[in-house]
Amino acid sequence: MTPTSAAPSSATPPAASFDPWSAAFVADPYPAYEELRAAGRAHFFEPTGQWLIPHYDDVSALLRDRRLGRTYLHRFSHDEFGRQGPPAGHEPFTTLNGNGLLDLEAPAHSRVRRLVAKAFTPRTVEALAPTVERLATELVAAFHADGGGDLLARVAEPLPVAVIAEMLGIPAADRPLLRPWSAAITGMFELNPSAAAAAAAVRASEEFSGYLREVITARRADPGEDLISALVAVQDHGDVLSEQEMVSTIVLLLNAGHEATVNTTTVGWLTLFHHPDQLALLQREPGRLRDAVEELLRYDTPLQMFERWVLDDIEVGGTRVPRGSEVALLFGSANRDPARFDSPGRFDITRPADGNRHLTFGAGIHYCLGAPLARLELAASFGAFLRLAPGPKLLAEPDWRPGYVIRGVEELRVGW
Repeated sequence: MTPTSAAPSSATPPAASFDPWSAAFVADPYPAYEELRAAGRAHFFEPTGQWLIPHYDDVSALLRDRRLGRTYLHRFSHDEFGRQGPPAGHEPFTTLNGNGLLDLEAPAHSRVRRLVAKAFTPRTVEALAPTVERLATELVAAFHADGGGDLLARVAEPLPVAVIAEMLGIPAADRPLLRPWSAAITGMFELNPSAAAAAAAVRASEEFSGYLREVITARRADPGEDLISALVAVQDHGDVLSEQEMVSTIVLLLNAGHEATVNTTTVGWLTLFHHPDQLALLQREPGRLRDAVEELLRYDTPLQMFERWVLDDIEVGGTRVPRGSEVALLFGSANRDPARFDSPGRFDITRPADGNRHLTFGAGIHYCLGAPLARLELAASFGAFLRLAPGPKLLAEPDWRPGYVIRGVEELRVGW
């Protein structure tokens, strides 16, 4: 959201190479991040009216700092905060997004997360493990038998959609609806989305919300063993989730889990193809898979930026960032910060997973609820290739999608 006030005169100009609408930058933002880290700790970026925060320690600290928030409406009105509210035409996206865990702050966040956590438990994820392994095995085996093709369309996308649909109890006939809805809604998370992207997100939000309300009604009448039934049934001392909170939670689980897993799979394979020594090591020693997954998540994170509002004045590296500002926490830069990681620009699957403290899943109260499921899916997918289809080859360098915040490729052509 563009601020109503002018850029602060004391802002340090960011590196000129930070250009999130440039295809070359999206393909490789890491040299620009290196320049940003060298130039300072906070940079005002005029095109989006945000403060760019490139260092690991600052990003990690600000994710946990209660002087910042994903929303400000729990403390201020739009007028009090000096901001314009979202356009009326952005409904129902605004309501759908505003009631999800990712955009709530305490006390509402604490309440909803506590209730959701009672339904989406570690046991829920553990129970999905055989299903995830089976689906990954089937997808990779069929892909290999056909001689390859687009790994994104054949393996990376179908797996998380199928897993989440299975977890939610979405009928097989309805599952093709999920990916287009998710893609349209997450288009609004890009910087300065176009009018067309906003219209698509609004349409998808309305359709997806309407569909889920029907499913929730059906589960109330005839509950099953799925997560939607569990969300309907969950209560804590008489407190329950509202229908809107359930809808927003389900959409967030799909969007966050699906988009991140798809892009980590495809970009992860691209990284392995560009580092054949590391791919060969993983094929020789598949026991390194857990370490490899964490290194893939660190080296090229699918979510490059996480935005937060400044609710009270803060200072970053001697630079005052006033209340009413928005900070852009650069996860991709933080995960390559040499102050935190040895040789951060080197892709190295021998980095121990337990010491690879990347910020890909966030930190603080908004730490990704679906992180265990994402790790399960990634291990199953890459593991299935190692077992069933060793020696894949990249057939063509992919084009990158234009989005920067959620970053991925258009396709990934692979063969043997």
